[in-house]
Amino acid sequence: MKLLVIGAGMMGSAAAYDMARAEAVDSVTLADTDRKRARDAASRIHKLARTDKVRAVEVDARSEKAAYKLMRGHDAALSAVPYFFNLGLARAAVEARCHFADLGGNNTVVREELALDKKAAKRGVAIAPDCGLSPGMASVLAGELMRRIGGEAGALKIYVGGLPQDPKPPFNYQLAFSVEGLINEYAEPAKILRKGKIIEIEPLTEPEVFRLRDIPPLEAFHTSGGTSTLPETFRARVGECFEKTLRYRGHLPMLRALYDLGLFSKEKKKLGQVEVSPRELTARLFEERFAGTDPDVTILRVEAHEKLPGGLRALLAEKRPARVLSFTLVDRSDARTGMTSMMRTTAWPASIIVQMLAAGEIGKRGAVCQELDVPAEAFLSAMARRGIEVHYEER
Repeated sequence: MKLLVIGAGMMGSAAAYDMARAEAVDSVTLADTDRKRARDAASRIHKLARTDKVRAVEVDARSEKAAYKLMRGHDAALSAVPYFFNLGLARAAVEARCHFADLGGNNTVVREELALDKKAAKRGVAIAPDCGLSPGMASVLAGELMRRIGGEAGALKIYVGGLPQDPKPPFNYQLAFSVEGLINEYAEPAKILRKGKIIEIEPLTEPEVFRLRDIPPLEAFHTSGGTSTLPETFRARVGECFEKTLRYRGHLPMLRALYDLGLFSKEKKKLGQVEVSPRELTARLFEERFAGTDPDVTILRVEAHEKLPGGLRALLAEKRPARVLSFTLVDRSDARTGMTSMMRTTAWPASIIVQMLAAGEIGKRGAVCQELDVPAEAFLSAMARRGIEVHYEER
């Protein structure tokens, strides 16, 4: 199979590396607006994976025409560029008859991509947005928990965070992925299920303490984008569904102060002769203050809480607590490859999905929902072969 990755940054290069290691993959095209960055990434991959499968090219992700020309001749493509390019790239993929996946990052853009369903299906193309860690792997795991718990649940809860292993005050945080995607999570409404109804709530709200063995207590709070299509898929079968971001304690109040000051706003402000949005300035400052390459840890927990006819009264009568089914992942950066844990747990799931699309292991054409259309057991096996273990528990 011939695969394409658009974006040669941290996530794109990690995905291309994973693809290049696969025996079934004949070639990988790694494209970026900066040809040198693409070439440097391809050279690193060749040395690390001991392969010459990766070819570096230049492309402008803003140009649907250029993307279309590049996608032709490829079986599937992954977008590893900021979310605001993804709709145009998805449209180009449909025209080029090239399966397409991306790392998501924005609810509105994802809905617009999924609206390509009929046209994509007619042309035999799969469009699979939100294929990273969460949404992405978390959605696949949530769908599998729903199958194992019998199709209905009182709640689906997702907790996820990428954190420095050695946090440094005052922020105790290190930028692990696209700064545009990070700020979008902090600035846009969170879509959740509450009492079986889809609602939107303010981000950076409803904090709770999250505890996991061998991990210091963390704070969990709502952010945007993480639930993806889960609320629509399960609203008739789940009472509550949400995703909360994990950070070291004390980080949330600082974020909330920035939010309340309007520093995540896209509205342009005139400063002398220059117009700039607060979000643009904040993004630049985040990159300067939060960028780093220190070892990181990724934590993901997905829970399905049992729903019983009769609710609490039925449980009391049976003298037992409601069952909780869960998947838990704790992953750390790899010194041998130089890859952060966030690269491994975001780019590699996306790479797996792209390879499944190209190989026909995911048979759905048109809009692909991770929780419904990705075979979870095959996905988990693929992750395990890469040394990333996801642990299942029922209690």
